[in-house]
Amino acid sequence: MIDDNGLIAAYKLDGDGGGVEIDWHTVRDMSGGSELNWVHLDRSCTNTHDWIFNESGVEPVIANALLAEETRPRCFSTPKGLFVVLRGVNLNPGALPEDMVSLRLWIEEHLIISVRIRRLMAIGDIGERIRENRGPVGSADFLVMVTDRLMERMGPAIQDITEGIDGLEASLSEGSPAETRKKLMELRHQAVILRRHLAPQREALGRIQMEQLPWFEQNHKMQIREVSDRTTRYVEDLDEIRERSIILQDELLNALSIDMNRKMYVLTVIAAIVLPLSFATGLFGINVGGMPLAESKDGFWIVCGALLVLGIFEALFFKWLKWI
Repeated sequence: MIDDNGLIAAYKLDGDGGGVEIDWHTVRDMSGGSELNWVHLDRSCTNTHDWIFNESGVEPVIANALLAEETRPRCFSTPKGLFVVLRGVNLNPGALPEDMVSLRLWIEEHLIISVRIRRLMAIGDIGERIRENRGPVGSADFLVMVTDRLMERMGPAIQDITEGIDGLEASLSEGSPAETRKKLMELRHQAVILRRHLAPQREALGRIQMEQLPWFEQNHKMQIREVSDRTTRYVEDLDEIRERSIILQDELLNALSIDMNRKMYVLTVIAAIVLPLSFATGLFGINVGGMPLAESKDGFWIVCGALLVLGIFEALFFKWLKWI
């Protein structure tokens, strides 16, 4: 269900993987009980702020954390529940994957509050699973499922960057240096941004494993550990991408330097050949008496022939020296 007043979706879970959708009226009338309720809200709406602060029953410090302007992945617990901030790749139309979307979670044994600013595909996946009776059976299962779906969608984004680096390495000597450098900077920027968010997310997942909550059992911690290990691999992949991009940039600069030196060498050789010819033509161009061949009707052609012979001799001499 979609609600313009801040409620994106809400479910009353049945503990068997299914659940029923509920509206704002039912959410506002919720009271403590044995059933698990999940409320997913849009941070930008005033109704979200009002409900979290005044009706949700969460502590003020948790309410402020759920509605904070800027967040980084982190985790902390209280005797009542667990607060987690995670990030996922932005797969919304027209968005860049590295512009990661924040998801704030407050998780109790019988209540889950999730808050976002932009749409996250992982949350949509969980809602679809609930409608198909394949959803979470408890709060801990919900947390495991969210983290797993976030990391699963992270993989293709990192793979795209890796393939981009592979393509640049394969076509380094073929493409335009300026275009190659532009693509390289874009890929490197994406890798840096993703790593900046994934590194603290790895720490947050590690912290979740150490939390001691009665509803968060050992098997859930093991599943979170698997997700944490996958996150660590992604961080290592991004580190490798960054190192490869630095090496590729050095190779690109070396190729540009070699090309520039080759061109300068050719110009230097041409200048060395032309210099004696320029001296000879300058010498014969002075306006003083006694210039040889000045009175000969074939003098021009004789001088041109002599210059041609001199140029050929210089070219052969430089070739003998292996300069050209």
